[in-house]
Amino acid sequence: MLILRSKTSNPAFNLATEEFLLKSKSEDCFYLYINNPSIIVGKNQNALAEINVEYVKENNIDVIRRMSGGGAVFHDPGNLNFTFIMTELQDKSVDFRKYTQPILDVLNAMGVDAKFEGRNDMTIKGQKFSGNAKYFYKDKILQHGTLLFNSKLPDLSQALKLNPLKYKDKAIKSISSRVTNIEEHLNHNVSIEEFESRIINHVRNMYAESELYELTDSDIDAINTLVEEKYGTWGWNFGHSPQYNFQKGIKTNGGHVEINLDVEKGEIKKVKIFGDFFNTRDVGELENILVGAPHEQEYIRHLLTTVGVEKYLSNVTVEELVGGMF
Repeated sequence: MLILRSKTSNPAFNLATEEFLLKSKSEDCFYLYINNPSIIVGKNQNALAEINVEYVKENNIDVIRRMSGGGAVFHDPGNLNFTFIMTELQDKSVDFRKYTQPILDVLNAMGVDAKFEGRNDMTIKGQKFSGNAKYFYKDKILQHGTLLFNSKLPDLSQALKLNPLKYKDKAIKSISSRVTNIEEHLNHNVSIEEFESRIINHVRNMYAESELYELTDSDIDAINTLVEEKYGTWGWNFGHSPQYNFQKGIKTNGGHVEINLDVEKGEIKKVKIFGDFFNTRDVGELENILVGAPHEQEYIRHLLTTVGVEKYLSNVTVEELVGGMF
């Protein structure tokens, strides 16, 4: 087994590394990494429907889609992430216990009564500190999970806070849970680095043939290519979202404006703008201009800036209209 500790907190690079290890290394792997503030959404989720767009933008939080299913999770420097990539012939089960047990072993040895509960969670006193997800590739399994160590929980709740009335779709929704930090349950001070080292030592004892591994230059080049072509792109992180309907009403100086969008694979397919605003040109022309555009803030802001919004919605600004579309 190859054991790796990430040297970067770039979430796109770390998620790309997981895919690289899964598809390019013949050895089993165990990977640990810590990300900058970011929201990691499940493969089958509507990314925009999982996040507080305004909060995410104001706080420069990255939104990255992972390979595996399940719900959205918040990462920050107080959250340690672990990944097992193992050969599992003929095993397509969804039992998460096997690769969460090493983490429970470490915590139990530290005097923390951590347990596996529900479908894919680890808890302390009924509060969740870890969610886990799986992805299968040929004869391999990738199972990864979060470990809230001393994460900023208020940031977590704000980043994932969304008005549920905005979106109607068939994507998988995240389920809110009561969460806790591991640090709160320790009987003595332990840093996240020491916690990481304890996990590595335990895994090395479990797998006799394990060795510490550092990414080579060629490994890094291949991972950076994955970032450039996939994990760092709007197309993967947002455009990959399932078909959905978006609805939002806003108050403006020009009156009430209600926007209804049908979006498929990140592209706006249908637009309807209602309200008690005044206009000098048919608002249907503006709706047609928006059809075919990606449901992405900067693109739409640039597009609306060039068409003269005030001709279609008197006293309504570009920023107000953009705000009504997210």
